[in-house]
Amino acid sequence: MNRRPFPRLALLARLGLLAMLALPVQALAQPPQPPPPPAPPPQPDVQQTHLPGDSVQAASPVAGVPARISFDEAVKRAVAQNPSVLVAAANILSAQGLLRQARAAVLPNVAVTGTNVTLDDSRGLGDQVFTPQNTFSAGIGVAMPLFAPAQWAERVQALDAQHVAEASTEEVKRQIAVATAQAYLSVIAARRVVESQVRARDTAYAFYEYADNRLKAGAGSKLTALQAQLTVSADEALVEIARLALYRSQEALGVLVTEDVPVDAQDEPVFEIPEETATLSTVDQTVQLRTDIKLANLQVFAAQRIVSDSWKDWLPSVTGLFQPLFQDPGSVVAPRTSWRALLTFGVPVFDAGTRRGAKEIRQASLQQSQAALSGQVREARSEVRRAYESVRRSERVLLSSRAASLQASQVLDITTFSFRAGAATNLDVIDAQRRSRDADTAVAVAEDAVRQSRLDLLTALGRFP
Repeated sequence: MNRRPFPRLALLARLGLLAMLALPVQALAQPPQPPPPPAPPPQPDVQQTHLPGDSVQAASPVAGVPARISFDEAVKRAVAQNPSVLVAAANILSAQGLLRQARAAVLPNVAVTGTNVTLDDSRGLGDQVFTPQNTFSAGIGVAMPLFAPAQWAERVQALDAQHVAEASTEEVKRQIAVATAQAYLSVIAARRVVESQVRARDTAYAFYEYADNRLKAGAGSKLTALQAQLTVSADEALVEIARLALYRSQEALGVLVTEDVPVDAQDEPVFEIPEETATLSTVDQTVQLRTDIKLANLQVFAAQRIVSDSWKDWLPSVTGLFQPLFQDPGSVVAPRTSWRALLTFGVPVFDAGTRRGAKEIRQASLQQSQAALSGQVREARSEVRRAYESVRRSERVLLSSRAASLQASQVLDITTFSFRAGAATNLDVIDAQRRSRDADTAVAVAEDAVRQSRLDLLTALGRFP
């Protein structure tokens, strides 16, 4: 007879399979258990209100409340206290010191000298002493370059360097002001994104509560409740991501305004832009008002002066010295009081090409400055045109985004109503929620683009700060 191998094992396998099949039947026989509801969402903490009094409110590190500052005050404090501006201001002091040194080189210099000589014995012939054993002499020397074209040129060049340092400081202030304004607008944009994400999460949570209540009443399905809960969890993650981005923006703004705490935006600036046609017709004159173009022009002017003064290195120099003298005791050859005057004349004849090489270096520096100025002016005109185009495009995007947000909100309301009436599925509601959230976020992004483009236009025109 043919016998089946391992009959006991086969029997155990059948019993196990029957047990596995019986588990779903038992599960279906029991009423479905609703998923545990998520914790109520925290209230949004990004609403801004105008507070009376000081423009900067005290921060609470324990509560995590950032300091709050107005736009004008933020720019003002950043320009006045930012370390980059302080470093640039120190460069002005350095240039002033160099100018003072260059001026001192062409002004009278007074020096007092004194000498005491002690010998082993006096020198003389008989009773007549020619060199006493101890002699003290003193003199006051007054020296001044009488003809020094190269040194005179260095004094004027040092004055140009001071003007360049002052213009450079103004350019650093402009850059800090623009960076602060951009950071301020980034805080506003990040806060708008947080608000849109919080609204989307609250809407999803309300739908989840409705689905959960229907499930508890036996009229809904567990799948619908789980899908609604999934949307809430995903929206909660997006809220935290948006809040982190807002916090980082506040920290960046705090660093720029020299605060040791994150700083929040207190108000929303309004940038009035000039009429485009009139501005573009005078764009060449307009860009010359920018601090970076002024700085480039001064650098070119200073380099041109240095090159044009190179010929003075070949001129002679004359230095005069007047020196009253005093000696005690006096002698026949060196009376007790006397004076002397000296004229020193020098003519550079041969230096193996040192001055010629210096002139070539100066010419190369001038060419670099001229090329940089030409490129900056061309870029400045382009920035103005791009900024106007960006303002137009971004405003159109904002109008479309706001219309899309309104339409998405209406679609969500209709879809939610249809779901409750049984004419739509829960997936339709979830999709409408996602579209509404994305549309609200797009509005926040578009609003920021408009503000940034207006700021860029004023910066390109040299009207900010």
